[in-house]
Amino acid sequence: MAHLKDVHGGNVYTVAREIGCDPAELVDFSASINPLGPSPAVWKAIVAARRLISHYPDPSCWELRRVLGQQWGIDPDQIVVGNGSIELINALPHALHLRRLLVLHPTFSEYERAMARTGGTVRLMFARRQEDYAIPVDRLCERLRSKASRDLALDGLVLCNPNSPTGQACSPAAIAELAKVAAQRRLWLVVDEAFADYCPQWSVLPNAVSWPRVIVLRSMTKFYALPGLRVGYAVAARSVARQVQRQLPHWSVNLMGQVAALAALGDRSHVEKSRRFMVRERERFVSALKAIPGCQVFPSLANYVFVELPRGWHARVVTERLRHEGLLIRDCSSVPGSSARSIRLAVRTSQENDRLIESLSKLLLESHG
Repeated sequence: MAHLKDVHGGNVYTVAREIGCDPAELVDFSASINPLGPSPAVWKAIVAARRLISHYPDPSCWELRRVLGQQWGIDPDQIVVGNGSIELINALPHALHLRRLLVLHPTFSEYERAMARTGGTVRLMFARRQEDYAIPVDRLCERLRSKASRDLALDGLVLCNPNSPTGQACSPAAIAELAKVAAQRRLWLVVDEAFADYCPQWSVLPNAVSWPRVIVLRSMTKFYALPGLRVGYAVAARSVARQVQRQLPHWSVNLMGQVAALAALGDRSHVEKSRRFMVRERERFVSALKAIPGCQVFPSLANYVFVELPRGWHARVVTERLRHEGLLIRDCSSVPGSSARSIRLAVRTSQENDRLIESLSKLLLESHG
């Protein structure tokens, strides 16, 4: 897995040290966090809970699981809360005894990293640029049904929906068919819905809890804007949830993370406001990006867009140039299945988006010979 390179966003601290500024001065388009920030209820809840900081957090995250169970109409025992969805991703190879995983690329690198840490291997299948990087679920189902694939040794599949970094999503019906085919092969199917709060109609919850070999991952980081508190959860059949829970250490989810997550889930007005803003601002942002000569912008249902820079430009060069202006973007050139010109841009506030468009336009219109 030598191709795996650290392409995560959000490391404002390292960049601030490198260019000699305060982290607060940077505008981070590399991490896709709700530009409206956390619900105001989160701040109030954290202040109200400050006296509890002298106690250990609830290791079972019972109240958070209870509320999530009510939200999805499922048993809280089918929910496992972790220190961000990353902790859960890393727990899955042990919990499910995954040794050989099929990954659809271009996608999030942590699935392969988790397998590498446990000595497992991955097989790759690629979305096609000429199809706007649409998630190839139909092609995957055909491959799994074919006689030739019977000799393909696999334990599981992972699907990011909507996908990062491309922003593409596939329908619940398509995923249900994939779950059916996977079950016939006795394969686990992991569906990572870290960004699904932006397009709830594309989620497979709560129906997925009736599929015994499916695990759905959710994050409180992106939509609820809680990256610093690290809260994520997995939804699965009760027996599977227990297997995953056994892989997690006690007290991995801190007290304030649990408090903040509960408050965020309870503020429905902020939820709806965030969705309305994203639909409107993403459309405006995409139009502005498309107006830059040579830029190809792919369809997205998430809070980021996947962009291919004009010919002659490398993502690494543009990322570096913008960084020195205090603008961080995601260089996706090392992601398998993408091109050397691929970048991912978070949708931020209108003012911040305009600043990026202005800087990117000016840079790309320069001579780069």
